[in-house]
Amino acid sequence: MRKTARFFFKTHRRKTLFVFLVLFIAWWFCLPNPLFQDPTSIVIEDKDENLLGARIAKDGQWRFPYDAQIPTKFVEAITEFEDRRFFHHPGVDPRGIGRAIQQNFKSKRVVSGGSTISMQVIRMARKGKPRSLWQKVIELIMALRLELRFSKNEILAFYTSNAPFGGNVVGLDAASWRYFAKHPRFLSWGETATLAVLPNSPSLIHPGRNRAALLAKRNRLLDRLQVKGVLDELTCRLAKEESLPEKPKPLPNTAPHLLNRVNATHFQKNKEAPTRLQTTIDGHLQSAAAAVLKRHQQKLSNNGIHNMAAIIIEVESGNVVAYHGNVPGIGADYQEAVDCIRGPRSTGSILKPFLYSMALQEGTILPESILSDVPTLLSGYRPENFNQSYDGMVTAKRALVRSLNVPMIRLLQKHGLEQFHFGLNKWGLTTIKKSPTHYGLPLILGGAETTLWDITNAYACMARTLNHYSTYDSRYDPLDFRPANYFYEKETPQSDRQDRVDDAPFSAAGPLWFTFDAMQKVQRPNSEGDWEQFQSRQRIAWKTGTSFGFRDAWAVGLTPQYAIGVWAGNADGEGRPGLVGVLAAGPVLFELFDLVANRNNPTPYGDWFEEPFDDLVQIPVCRKSGFRALDICEVDSSWVPRSALKAPACAYHRQIHLDATETVQVNSDCESPSQMKHRAWFVLPPVEEHYYKSKNPNYKTLPPYRADCENQSRENPMQLIYPKANSKIYVPVGLDGELSRTVFKVAHRNPETMIHWHIDNTYLGSTEQFHNLELNPSEGAHVLTLVDALGRRLELDFEILKK
Repeated sequence: MRKTARFFFKTHRRKTLFVFLVLFIAWWFCLPNPLFQDPTSIVIEDKDENLLGARIAKDGQWRFPYDAQIPTKFVEAITEFEDRRFFHHPGVDPRGIGRAIQQNFKSKRVVSGGSTISMQVIRMARKGKPRSLWQKVIELIMALRLELRFSKNEILAFYTSNAPFGGNVVGLDAASWRYFAKHPRFLSWGETATLAVLPNSPSLIHPGRNRAALLAKRNRLLDRLQVKGVLDELTCRLAKEESLPEKPKPLPNTAPHLLNRVNATHFQKNKEAPTRLQTTIDGHLQSAAAAVLKRHQQKLSNNGIHNMAAIIIEVESGNVVAYHGNVPGIGADYQEAVDCIRGPRSTGSILKPFLYSMALQEGTILPESILSDVPTLLSGYRPENFNQSYDGMVTAKRALVRSLNVPMIRLLQKHGLEQFHFGLNKWGLTTIKKSPTHYGLPLILGGAETTLWDITNAYACMARTLNHYSTYDSRYDPLDFRPANYFYEKETPQSDRQDRVDDAPFSAAGPLWFTFDAMQKVQRPNSEGDWEQFQSRQRIAWKTGTSFGFRDAWAVGLTPQYAIGVWAGNADGEGRPGLVGVLAAGPVLFELFDLVANRNNPTPYGDWFEEPFDDLVQIPVCRKSGFRALDICEVDSSWVPRSALKAPACAYHRQIHLDATETVQVNSDCESPSQMKHRAWFVLPPVEEHYYKSKNPNYKTLPPYRADCENQSRENPMQLIYPKANSKIYVPVGLDGELSRTVFKVAHRNPETMIHWHIDNTYLGSTEQFHNLELNPSEGAHVLTLVDALGRRLELDFEILKK
């Protein structure tokens, strides 16, 4: 009998322990993981955690992501209203439950549930459960487990992030913005108390209803906070005077295109990523820039130009501090939603500084090297300068400052199309993906498309490299060329000192300095033209661009602190007369620089870049050609990039032989060498000379040969301006059915000489002084023959095609 009883109690104890173990395990793992799985709104904030914009959650609720930071005011208010002993009980408050039972018994209905904040968190996590006694017991048990797993602050944060605040507003953050248009940390006591009473009765916030009940509830809470000693009498009285919110307010929307970009590139690619993102945007600068864009767009809209974009990047950090993909408030009719920062657009002339820098880097040119600026036909392509005039020869620096097309085309031809294309890809212009031959030489004039994002960041990286050259002991950091960033980070990326290199991985400091030096000479628009006369004006390196057909206007500028890019045009690509960079985008650029000038400088660098003397050398340079000097050149001593040691010598000076009067040329066939005078002479090709001497009256043409030496001269003084050899000339047919006339043009070193014109051995006429002739050859192949007064001939094959 004793054995049976002992066996019975032993077996019963085991079963009891087993049951308790199972119940304990069930209790231990009873919490959902994660606790809340509701979709949240996509939220972006500026660098100071101010709201820039948000997108409603997938379930139609304004539910901001979990926020662990709860304002002290709200902690005081919500615990006083919902759960006074929250910080002292283990998740269940027996005194609160007892009080609730007593109140319900007296009222003969449920007037209080006795739920703690922890129990309410469980109820919110277990959505859709009925409010029954059994469910209350389950919430009680799970609340005890919740307290073991999370701290009191974490539990309170769960509550404030998921409590209902009326309508489709969930959580304190969303409620604060929807009802008071401010961050929760800036709520007043009256506003805080209003929000604290809402989760208990969220329907009270309905506009136009329950105002008296909501006001009474809020004021009772304020009185309790005064009794508790949290508020003094004056603060309590002032808080009661505050008005209640009338209706939900629209959320801030100061960076809509950045919000879309973040959603597309960050959240859509990483479904598990937190949907709250702190960006590098400066909220005040973002708003000020929006006002600038809007004001200028209103002016441009009179000309049918409706869209504009701007981006501001801090050079040192690479952080984007302002991002406007379009003008706010212009409406769907003008495609306000299109992000014109990301959209590829024809570059116009905005790539010319890149070519100038690369050519300096490779030693193709020096800053003052002269380039040909004459009518040009290259493989059927005929570039023209914007003003349709020509200087004959112009310095590379001047060609960049004036944005001349023909010299830059010729520079690209000399530098190498493939090399230039490779450099653009290396510098981060990601949209120039096709082969160099696809773009051809027009690449430098807008034959490719790039984005405002890529262009502005490339200039920022160039500025960063030059800033750091002296800081890094004349070495280079590969990390200086990196993508721009809009994710907030407390520290700027830096490589270890051993990662720095002696040779520039992208562009050396010397070419960059000369490029920026030239870019600051570009004529500024409007009243900015006399900027150098005012000490308060910033030194800014800048460049404009205008695409073919007046579809895109660009302006990009930089200082040691900032790089700013502006684009203007129509999102649908419609061109408009007058849509040029200097007029449409330039004024906006300088207003944005005025804004950042009033901002605290994020770097220790001064108002201009330090001259990188370790990457410069002083060499003799030909005074007239700007190339490395020959022994016969007039010489200037000039600082140039170290890479200039590879630059070619002057090709425009030569030794000529004059007679004793030094007025005519001679040679050994007609003059004794002992009687000759040998002189160095600056000589341009005939076509270049033709245009150059009209702009440079001090230019001295070559003296003619003496009469008895003339026939010995092997040099042909004639050169065709148009057309070039083997040209195919497309001629339009007029209304009368006849081919239109074509102007043929030739240059002669001695313009007064008479030139006789022949086509296919048929004499057409003669010219003197101005060697232009309007001709209308028939369709087909022809030969043009020119004969000057001394019998020197020049022949040209060409073909006329109907257009």
